[in-house]
Amino acid sequence: MLYWTIVCLVVAIIAGVLGFGGIAGAATEFAKILFFIFIVLLVISLIANVIRGRGPKV
Repeated sequence: MLYWTIVCLVVAIIAGVLGFGGIAGAATEFAKILFFIFIVLLVISLIANVIRGRGPKV
C-alpha cells in the first residue's frame, strides 16, 4: 500500500510540474488517503504485536 502512495505522489508531482492542476490535485488527495490508511494499519499492527508480547524478528 505504501508503494501505491508513493506512485500517486510521483504522479501528482509530475502532473503539477506539467501544469495539469486537476489531475495533480486528485492524485495528491488519493496519495494522502492511502498514506493515512497505511499509518493506521501500522499503528494497529504495532499495538497487536505489543499485546501479543512479540518483539521484532531478528
